[in-house]
Amino acid sequence: MTKATGSFEALAAREGGLQHRLSSAQLAMIAIGSAIGTGLFLGSGAAIQLAGPGVIASYAIGALIALLLMGCLAEMVVAHPTTGSFGAYAEHYVSPLAGFLVRYAYWAAVVFVIGAEVTAVAVYMAYWFPGVPAWVWIVGFSAVLVWINASSVEVFGVAEYWCSMIKVVAIVAFLAVASYAIHRAPAGGPIGFHNYVSAGGFVPHGWNGVWFGAVVSIFSFFGIELIAVAAGEAREPEAAATRAFRSTLFRLVFFYLCTLALMLAVVPWQQAGTGKSPFVRVMEILGIAGGAGVMNFVVLTAALSSMNAQLYVSTRMLFSLARGGQAPRALGVVSQRGVPLRALAVSSSGAALAAVLSVVLPGHSFLLMMALAMFGALFTWLVIFITHLRFRRAAEREGRTLRFRMWGFPVLTVIGAIAMAVIIVSTAWMADFRMTLVVGVPFLLVMTLVFRQARLGVSPARQPSARS
Repeated sequence: MTKATGSFEALAAREGGLQHRLSSAQLAMIAIGSAIGTGLFLGSGAAIQLAGPGVIASYAIGALIALLLMGCLAEMVVAHPTTGSFGAYAEHYVSPLAGFLVRYAYWAAVVFVIGAEVTAVAVYMAYWFPGVPAWVWIVGFSAVLVWINASSVEVFGVAEYWCSMIKVVAIVAFLAVASYAIHRAPAGGPIGFHNYVSAGGFVPHGWNGVWFGAVVSIFSFFGIELIAVAAGEAREPEAAATRAFRSTLFRLVFFYLCTLALMLAVVPWQQAGTGKSPFVRVMEILGIAGGAGVMNFVVLTAALSSMNAQLYVSTRMLFSLARGGQAPRALGVVSQRGVPLRALAVSSSGAALAAVLSVVLPGHSFLLMMALAMFGALFTWLVIFITHLRFRRAAEREGRTLRFRMWGFPVLTVIGAIAMAVIIVSTAWMADFRMTLVVGVPFLLVMTLVFRQARLGVSPARQPSARS
């Protein structure tokens, strides 16, 4: 693999035409919106079934890996803010093939995540309207979010900010209510921290179960890397990205670990399945009037917010591919409002697939979409760690002073890369995620052949008009 030639500035310049209208507050909320979604509110149920109460340790492992990833990304984003983000970094510092593969793997992962999120929306709507077919909700809500993304990046940023704010406020309220209920619960009753060990102990499925739960937790944290993509449309990319990385990390780790710890003290882990959000189940057990309905609205908002953010990032990643000459040129055209509408239309395919699967495989579509998304997500994180190693070595070789530095280099970066490699291999032993490698490995092989056969030696400097 040979390193890309030319300056990074030339690589980033080809992605012009987007508008820089996102504030640092919006950037932070976008990251929270993408990461706090179905992975926490519904997907956590799958992790709990694998690990039992030990899921707390599972999510702690996932949070640690996410922390390392954010540190690596922050360093590279501050040095090179661009919409192409880790795809552009891999192209420049590793090889053009690496950039090509990670962009397409990430785009495919996000498309499937969009499908998983909108599938979850249908599950939540069934709480109020059990007789309405899932595809109705999938099509209806998808149309609304496509319209928001098609309007402008400013409209998207405002919508995502307030949706994420609802989630943050709701999680804080959940923590307060659950803490109070546990505090007032009578000793020996059904509610309390004794639920951690009352049914098979803290790790009923052994530490293998905890590790498999950690694999699922990565899906829950998937989306935090969106900051790196959105930084390319921020008003002050470097400052906004730095603040967003720091604030997002604390909030995510706090929210995930605390909510899971309290939830498992209220809901016996055997009852936390994927058919209903464990958070809704908490409200039902506590018997709070209207609480279950309110929480269901919150998790619905969370899924829509996450889907909205993922639709944004998949569109920008496809736009970056087109501007790099690695996707049809038409997908690199932006509207007068600075939105790549054609890339948006193609990236909406995940929602269409979800609608089909909801009819063909009812009851199984969520886990299937989740499994299909896993490989691209895991592969992307692995490549980010590898890219950071090459980035830092290049900076040291060229004598560049970095304004933000990842701590513990190179040890922590290497640990992150090894952890991701082991997690990818581990999916082969997980019944619900065997499709991850079955689909992922052939995908990489096919895309490598496509890259080799494509005429990528032609300079991508000449791009379509910035307006459609």
